[in-house]
Amino acid sequence: MPSPLRPLARLFAPTPRTVEREVLDVELPDGRRVALQRVRDPRARRLKLSVDERGARLTVPMRASVAAADRFLAEHRDWLAAQLARYTLDDMPALAPGATLELPLRGAMHALRWQAGRFTRLDHADDGSGDLVFTHPARAGEAAMRRAVRDFYEAQARSDVGRWLPRYLPSLPRPPRRTLFKMMSSQWGSLAPDGSMALDLSLVLARPGAFEYVLVHELCHLIHADHSRAFWREVEARYPHWREEREYFHAEGRRLKATLRALCGKPA
Repeated sequence: MPSPLRPLARLFAPTPRTVEREVLDVELPDGRRVALQRVRDPRARRLKLSVDERGARLTVPMRASVAAADRFLAEHRDWLAAQLARYTLDDMPALAPGATLELPLRGAMHALRWQAGRFTRLDHADDGSGDLVFTHPARAGEAAMRRAVRDFYEAQARSDVGRWLPRYLPSLPRPPRRTLFKMMSSQWGSLAPDGSMALDLSLVLARPGAFEYVLVHELCHLIHADHSRAFWREVEARYPHWREEREYFHAEGRRLKATLRALCGKPA
């Protein structure tokens, strides 16, 4: 029999708190001012300052005061400046009709031509030159152009996976259920329990050997879900040069992710 007090319990239960976000203007030790996202998160247990290709972020637990968060930020301004310097890439490409003259793909820069047309799309030139052609209406907005770049890169990435995958399927217990391409912050790939494989879209900007290594890495998780010695033996058997590609990501990974975000992330 339901308790007569249950409606009262629901009435007086605390309201679940949601994540609160605000953008602050922060001055660094050298006088530069940068945007920092302050996030008050009910799941957070401690103050945390982080920086990635999206910018700076200060995570604040619900119990922490604004004054405590400000003190924490002031104490770590030097660290924040150093980390932001690592993620400041002055030569990031931008999309500007007629001004952007090349785009990255598969570890190389490709000449880009612009032409007028009814639809916004990016594709390879038909003349076999290896150039890219960006077709767009006169009124095409930034969001439409970014979407065209993302669609092109995803089509190219799927083409690469489709070319490599048959080589490895015979030695696997099952194929991946499906393949998704995402803009990932730190990972290069992941395999869900249902066998769905997610890959970072910026892999299509990397040299092909590095992209193929990540594919092999995730496929080997169909055999071993962990990173045990047995798992790495499976990777070694299929891709003996995986260490070289891992070092490539250590050196170039930040730039690859930042480049993809600059080209087809959300407009500023």
